[in-house]
Amino acid sequence: MMNSSRRDFLKDSTTTTLGITGGFTLLSNPRSVSATPANDKLNLAIIGCRGRGNTLAQAFADRGDCEFTWFCDVDPEMYATRAKGIAALQGGRMPKYAKDFRRMLEDKSVDGVIIATPPHWHTLATIWSCQAGKDVYCEKPQSHNCWEGMQGVKAARKYNRVVQIGLQNRSAPYLHAAKKYITDGKLGDIDLVRVFNQKGEGNFPMAVDSKAPVGFDWDMFNGPAPEHTYNETLRRQWRYMWRYGGGDMHYDGIHQVDIARWLVGVDYPKSVFSNGARYDREGAAETPDTQLSVFEFDNLMMTFEMTLNTPYMLKADHGIRDGDMFPHWPQNAERVEIYGSEAMMIVGRMGSGWQVYIRPQNRHPVVRDEMYGRFPDAPHQQNFVDCVRTRKTPNADIESGHISTLLVHYATISYRLGGEKLLINSETEGINGNDKAQAMLSRTYRSPWVVEQEV
Repeated sequence: MMNSSRRDFLKDSTTTTLGITGGFTLLSNPRSVSATPANDKLNLAIIGCRGRGNTLAQAFADRGDCEFTWFCDVDPEMYATRAKGIAALQGGRMPKYAKDFRRMLEDKSVDGVIIATPPHWHTLATIWSCQAGKDVYCEKPQSHNCWEGMQGVKAARKYNRVVQIGLQNRSAPYLHAAKKYITDGKLGDIDLVRVFNQKGEGNFPMAVDSKAPVGFDWDMFNGPAPEHTYNETLRRQWRYMWRYGGGDMHYDGIHQVDIARWLVGVDYPKSVFSNGARYDREGAAETPDTQLSVFEFDNLMMTFEMTLNTPYMLKADHGIRDGDMFPHWPQNAERVEIYGSEAMMIVGRMGSGWQVYIRPQNRHPVVRDEMYGRFPDAPHQQNFVDCVRTRKTPNADIESGHISTLLVHYATISYRLGGEKLLINSETEGINGNDKAQAMLSRTYRSPWVVEQEV
């Protein structure tokens, strides 16, 4: 990677109406960096080009200071349908294709890797990328299980790599302002934080095992997960299968868990309890659709409440996320409520802003302070590029992402053990006095897709 002054990619940058908060500039137009000379651009590769991966690829390519030289996906159709669109954003230059991303890791010209695979691949792909000398932007959740998450952190530190987790709310100026508000003591003493993840997502049938589509590398798709005959449901609905993930708390609720933990400044819980059920039982989904988790910290309790059978609970749309308006909080699917001794703050993710409520007057709510937000994808990507250049620690560093994901893993273990209360050892990240729970901190890997003891 060529050395370059930050002015090359901050040149002509502008801020939104939020201005600069907490030292972060929110670019209203990431193409403002388009004048970056070709030999100063970051050479990027992407692993996993469907859905979120394609969105990230377009966003980074559209910046003008990054160029994709590799597209890696187990499905060659993803390259055929996505790569031309990326090439159009980078002067017609087509990225190379690899079904097995290990080919790409041999290319010393690649500066950074974007990982947007299903979660069971996140840690191993991160470790291999770090070992190959690449910086990493990895989508959340950071890991499939507790132990491999810690191994990912070790690899990032051992090889001195920048690893940004896709917890983009950590780059949102309005949330940095919320954190300062809390740190300044304006809510008073905080004893309770409630985290919500509510929506309408029903069950689904299980397909019959069959042959994989021509050209699709099903063995590599399974990767670190147990071997299985190709199944279309497993391929499409991996979020709700234990072999690939940990359900909606793991895949989506992690955003709110991370916001809550970061805003109030806690790390490892003392104990974790979680219970719930899959009430919509007509289908193949394994993970719960209803779940309540309780995290005990020193002088603070945090709860996580999930319902997937509530279609009237809505995520904020982009009109809210990028506009001067707030959600209707009682039916906002992704909020965090922070209860202080002097006031309550309701926080929305992905640009939904925050409001602080005090005692009502004449039966009407009183909002003492508030701040609108903006969708934080662009500043999070900007932060990653900045840190690749400067070698600074990114906003959502892998260790921060790991600790937040641990909360989800602990809750999952408690749930799968029927609601056993787990006592957490913050020194080892293990579980005290419970051999069954301790055994669930990791998984059995199959060769060659193995997270090794020595990374």
